[in-house]
Amino acid sequence: MIKPSTRIGLTNEVLAGFSSDHEPPCLSLYQPTHRRHPENQQDPIRFRNLVKELEASLLQKYPTAETRLLLEPFEALAHDAEFWDHTLDGLAVLGGPSIFRALIIPQPVAELVVVADSFHTKPLRRFLQSVDRYQVLALSLDKIRLFEGNRHALDELDLIPGVPRTIADALGGEQTEPHQTVASYGGIGGGSNRMHHGHGGKADEADIDAERFFRAVDRAVLEHYTKPSGLPLILAALPEHHHLFHQVSQNPLLVADGIGFNPDSLPADELRALAWQAVEPQYQARIASLREQFEQARSKGVGSDDLAQVAEAAASGRVETLLVDADRQVAGRLDGATGRVELANRSDTHVDDLLDDVGELVAKQGGTVLVIPAARMPLRTGLAAIYRY
Repeated sequence: MIKPSTRIGLTNEVLAGFSSDHEPPCLSLYQPTHRRHPENQQDPIRFRNLVKELEASLLQKYPTAETRLLLEPFEALAHDAEFWDHTLDGLAVLGGPSIFRALIIPQPVAELVVVADSFHTKPLRRFLQSVDRYQVLALSLDKIRLFEGNRHALDELDLIPGVPRTIADALGGEQTEPHQTVASYGGIGGGSNRMHHGHGGKADEADIDAERFFRAVDRAVLEHYTKPSGLPLILAALPEHHHLFHQVSQNPLLVADGIGFNPDSLPADELRALAWQAVEPQYQARIASLREQFEQARSKGVGSDDLAQVAEAAASGRVETLLVDADRQVAGRLDGATGRVELANRSDTHVDDLLDDVGELVAKQGGTVLVIPAARMPLRTGLAAIYRY
């Protein structure tokens, strides 16, 4: 059975792997999917129709036997009932002579099939490099949970080994006994009455336990999630835990204003709404700053929204930051060595998206690529670049 990569497996390193050289043809298939029955019953049917489009495109250039071999893993996935019972909002399937990956994405993608000399990765970059993404740490003295989302959706992540899930995981045999020395009472939104049972010494030790637990959680989340993703982290916890966690945290992306409720008491939709409320001001400020930086760079001659000029600058390693329109495609071919672009007809399935290719080139040269909504782009050409010099 094909084991698809989940959203946890979709990282910048995975994206870079798709951007490296692969033996053609490179087959890229994207489709929106559904989380629940009965809507998801149509997903495998739509997938098989898209595979037929891949087949028709391949047969224009490749013999029947080779085409069938290339499509074998796609056909196997189409009949994997367990896979289709556990989808989210979007699906990316990328395959070729030496690679096949199916990636579940927690946001919708446009239906698309591309057969080309390189993989079409813009929708994956759109997910990874969209500036509205964030993570939520749901924290209590009993357990932690971690979520990742954007303005539209919020999904719980499976914690990797090494991340303490409970205070017992973090402290082991060094935990104060009994741990129930400290308890909190009160409403989920306001203040609470902190009560200590037993002798003062035990209460103090329990407070120290909480501090050590929070430090361990902070270190693990920073190392395994914040650093690899670069995403802001929102704390969801009782009000009395916010001060202590912020006091001990070394996470530079921890959002100052978090969610002051018991996260276990919040429905998923409410948690998402509160998370977006906490992170939206930071998102708006970042978009405004990027637009301002581009306008300043363009006025000084070190920025451009001209595709040909930006492509040449990308090839020479001059692009520091590239903003790409999330909703636009420009069909054509890019010479990665010179940056020369050749426009093509959008109906030609054997060409790539130039915006996607320029983004890959910028990333390979160490630049930053950010995919943002069309309405937030400085101009309407599909991209905007800030040069290093």
